[in-house]
Amino acid sequence: MALPDSFLDELRARTPLGALIGRRVRLTRAGRELKGLCPFHNEKTPSFHVVEDKGFFHCFGCGAHGDAIAFVMRCENLGFMEAVERLASEAGMTVPRASPEAAAAAERIASLSGIAEAAAAAFARRLHLPEGRPALAYLRRRGLTDETIRLFGLGWSGEGRGAIAADLRGQGVTVEQLVAVGLMKQDDPDRPAVDLFFNRVMFPIRDRRGRVIGFGGRTLGDGQPKYLNGPETGLFSKRRTLYGLDLARANARAGAELVVVEGYMDVIALHQAGFGGAVAPLGTALTAEHLAELWRISPAPVLCFDGDAAGARAALRTAEIALPLLAPGRTLALASLPPGEDPDTLVLRKGADGFHQVLAARKGLADTLFDAIAGPAAGPEERAAQRRRLDELAGRIRDRDLSDEYRRHFRDRWFRQRQGARSGAAGPATRPRARLASRPPLAPDRVQALRERNLLALLLTHPGLLPRFEEALAAERFTSPPCEQVRTALIGLDPKGLVDQLRSLGLAEALEAVLGRGLSDIPPTTLPEATPAEASAAIERAFAGLHPERLEREVAEARAALAADFCEANLRRLQALDRMRAELRAELAEDPAE
Repeated sequence: MALPDSFLDELRARTPLGALIGRRVRLTRAGRELKGLCPFHNEKTPSFHVVEDKGFFHCFGCGAHGDAIAFVMRCENLGFMEAVERLASEAGMTVPRASPEAAAAAERIASLSGIAEAAAAAFARRLHLPEGRPALAYLRRRGLTDETIRLFGLGWSGEGRGAIAADLRGQGVTVEQLVAVGLMKQDDPDRPAVDLFFNRVMFPIRDRRGRVIGFGGRTLGDGQPKYLNGPETGLFSKRRTLYGLDLARANARAGAELVVVEGYMDVIALHQAGFGGAVAPLGTALTAEHLAELWRISPAPVLCFDGDAAGARAALRTAEIALPLLAPGRTLALASLPPGEDPDTLVLRKGADGFHQVLAARKGLADTLFDAIAGPAAGPEERAAQRRRLDELAGRIRDRDLSDEYRRHFRDRWFRQRQGARSGAAGPATRPRARLASRPPLAPDRVQALRERNLLALLLTHPGLLPRFEEALAAERFTSPPCEQVRTALIGLDPKGLVDQLRSLGLAEALEAVLGRGLSDIPPTTLPEATPAEASAAIERAFAGLHPERLEREVAEARAALAADFCEANLRRLQALDRMRAELRAELAEDPAE
């Protein structure tokens, strides 16, 4: 027998195409696609492309084309059913067997889909009848245009009492079918079925291909629950469905950013405001199935949470679900809303710019986890527990290389945080904050001289890094005469015995101006215990500090590049520049002069 379309769609959805093909082909990301050398013919230049969000591969060299099933058939020389059984076994699915019951079930699912479509059309018609005026007025008060209302197929349920059954009776739809599609319920077989939705604004729920598979409704009165989702049916599974996914897939291909929010109205308001990649789960937390669906569309979807403690806990729960599933090219970014706001109210009050600011302040998954775990600790025991927890989270990542990178990132941030804590603990004893706050600001030329001095101190303390930064140093011209003398002399010197060489060149006084007061008031990463990576990052920030306007331009250019092509490389560059700018501002906010 022919397998049901619903089964094949689910099988394709549960099979990450990039991961499947990546077992045989070394793939690299090229924008929104993956590419590599074709496994079906000999070639030296990659012409084999994998389009994950559309679920197919294509070779421009030999013309090979198909989905996950076709790939397994070609690579393993299997028939269609054999390939399906192989993939179904890996996905934890059971292949339907040929039987009268299976055929009847497939026919039933097809008929339910048609009934759901007919019901959605009936609800949309009711919205524009006199009985639907309060619902239509409510939607317009929420700022929705008629075009948006039509795009999402919003409707009105009517007052119940068998209204939907009466609407569809003329099309041959039975009460039993409406119960099966989740629009009516019959708790007692001895009593008639009743409408599940009444006096509610109706939200059709569509699958990734745009077919209606379920419904949600919002009451206009004080009834509870305010939002009601239909039950799970042969068509609809909450743990695998995201509201707005059909529109988001199409918009993401046109460059929209994939953003996960909380509810129906958040998705609709964001789409209307120009954020066409918005989706939402349906009354559940994000699941592994949801994440797999998101990663088919984007390598780095943005999860948007409330800015309160509950939102932070939800973000941490989602992050922990995602960790075992992460891989190069599959990550998450997390953004926090202002307290008391949701996307719907935010864009209504502040327009698209308000939500752009939320997205601009997103954090990578690693930083989100660190900030949630490594808070202020009272003593050694709590600090040890925090470090153990961070190491345990990194260990959940199945990809070994990525797990190591997370551990390295956590260690680097832990070091910087502890250095900052030591500086803060020592500071008040010698330099009370009240005195620092009352000092007049340094003159611009003095600020610039201090920045030049800090850069040179970093290079002198880590001479092994001088060759890496020598070209950049040669391009500078320092305003402080002692610093300019040292800068000029450093070009071309052997990193070994650097300070002694400078003294032999008659620069003892200039060195005294740079290092004479020791290392206590320059960045902590100048200390010998800093790793080369930490010192290198500090030197890069110091160079950026010489020309802050240049760094601002680079941040703006990185944001523009990310908007034009949302790929992992552009995201990482923007995040790195944002971190550098924040750390630089923190360093420059401290007064290093006593």
